[in-house]
Amino acid sequence: MPSGAAYPLGEALHYLRMRSVFYCHSELTAPWGAHLPPMPECLMFHLVTEGRCWLDASSDGDDGGGRWLLAGDFALVPHGQGHALRSAPGVAAPNLFDLPRECVSDYYEILRSGGGGEGTRIICGAVQFDHPAARHLVSVLPPVICMASGAFQPGAWLPGLLQLMADEARQMRAGGEAVITRLADIVVIQAIRHWVQLDDSAQMGWLGALKDPRLGRAMARMHQDPARGWTVALLAEAAAMSRSAFAQRFTERVGMPVLEYLTQWRMHLAQAWLQQGQGIADVAARVGYQSDAAFSRAYRRAVGSTPGAARRSAAVVPMPEGARPSPTASPARPNISGIPNAGAPFGL
Repeated sequence: MPSGAAYPLGEALHYLRMRSVFYCHSELTAPWGAHLPPMPECLMFHLVTEGRCWLDASSDGDDGGGRWLLAGDFALVPHGQGHALRSAPGVAAPNLFDLPRECVSDYYEILRSGGGGEGTRIICGAVQFDHPAARHLVSVLPPVICMASGAFQPGAWLPGLLQLMADEARQMRAGGEAVITRLADIVVIQAIRHWVQLDDSAQMGWLGALKDPRLGRAMARMHQDPARGWTVALLAEAAAMSRSAFAQRFTERVGMPVLEYLTQWRMHLAQAWLQQGQGIADVAARVGYQSDAAFSRAYRRAVGSTPGAARRSAAVVPMPEGARPSPTASPARPNISGIPNAGAPFGL
């Protein structure tokens, strides 16, 4: 078993398995703009494969400050907030789902738009995470994470992975959507790892506690075996600390007492399992409760609703209004010829 701070953080990254909400391969010519509406509980990403674009990630996507993304750059918008992409600052950005799109599959679309000028191609995606560890990790991320292609070291493997995503989007061979989803898994994890390693704010709070060699061991034990009758003394022993020192350090780093965190973690797991259709008695046992009644009381205190309500709810976030392709959209494969060259293309 891996040891040290890398283990519990790696465990959290392991749960970043994604479900597709939609992918859009955009073929754009300046001037152009597109506003992506809020998609709660979703993580959105953009890979520029040719040309460049202006990313404005303010809450309303209204050109309130942004940055250029160049060919090969990857941007992550972890919290599903509305934002805009433009050919240049100040260009109008209508709702993405009001623009003409071509349906390739239930989850994959082609967007062609613009005024005939400089060409840009972008792979955009919106994905969901199911596991509480993934949700917790995503919740502490900044509004935007960018990986610039120029920052990669010689021999780095990530540019090749981004190139493969670009190739799959261009060719859309059989199984291409599944390939893009799996590649997106890896690229998103790498983007988060990039931020964790380089950003000072990643050393604080829940994420900082995961990286702490002592606290991280105790947190990993709770995450692995939520049904066990954990006490502060047992967790302090796992952290190789005295009970009082462990309790104080945990509260200071995580922001809540350790047993409160354990209850919260158990209820997050329970909610996810209930939404998957598992029985209340089975879920109660999996998170350490010997009676359904005790579990139901704890669940209601923590979540604000009953376990039965969680079982009846679908763990699927609806797409924004208008996001589905029109019934007249053509399922034909994209024809990407004729886009003006915008300099050395990245994969397309």
